Amino acid sequence: MTEAVAEKVPNPIELDPVELAPRPDISHIETEDDTPVDNIFSAKQQRLLVEPLYSSLPIDTPFLADANVGIFYQLHSPPIVPDMLLSLEVEANDDWWPKENRSYFVWEFGKPPDVVIEVVSNKKGGELARKLRDYARIGARYYVIFDPQMAIQKTVLAVYELHVRGYRLRPDHLLPEVELSLTVWDGSYEGGRGPWLRWCDLNGVLVLTGAEQATYERQRAEQERQRAEQERQRAERLLAQLRAAGIEPEA
Repeated sequence: MTEAVAEKVPNPIELDPVELAPRPDISHIETEDDTPVDNIFSAKQQRLLVEPLYSSLPIDTPFLADANVGIFYQLHSPPIVPDMLLSLEVEANDDWWPKENRSYFVWEFGKPPDVVIEVVSNKKGGELARKLRDYARIGARYYVIFDPQMAIQKTVLAVYELHVRGYRLRPDHLLPEVELSLTVWDGSYEGGRGPWLRWCDLNGVLVLTGAEQATYERQRAEQERQRAEQERQRAERLLAQLRAAGIEPEA
């Protein structure tokens, strides 16, 4: 897929004053229906998109990243449930259990998510039709389709950016407004071999998982230990040479 989506999509929604009330009545809303993840790969892929952001993302701003969480954008409309969402400059409430804290209520957070990601499992998900229109309608800045089997598109990864008339396909995998990018990474994760969708910074440097970060820190500590040992050995050799020349270094 190389051309932008020309289909006109409504502008992002505007909540009416009733829906902007601090605590609207949401007693009729079901925040979860216990629908399971469709396959093992999708479950692992969702973890790989969420966990590294909390383990290694070098930003100071608060954010919320999660998987399979409903986005409620209107009081009497069903939610949209992306495989993964990322929203910057928001914070989840510490108390998970009240209904208003269980899902992503746009009127609670004050904005739609910045990034929504769909992982394609089959041709029935509507990622290029209904979901593309819905995410544009709620105002998600970036919509990402990861299609590892190329079931619905001619490329494994497509990044859409929101413009006035709807989404346009980006020529790259950059998400400049959130200072991140995405890449298809061939490697092993939780016992499975890729390709996997992964976060990078804008220069293409991977955002590491917690395990990768720990390995990196151990390797760096070992390199520092080896460097210190080499410096100690060099100092001892120099001292021995001076003494052999009849020179006693000052303390």
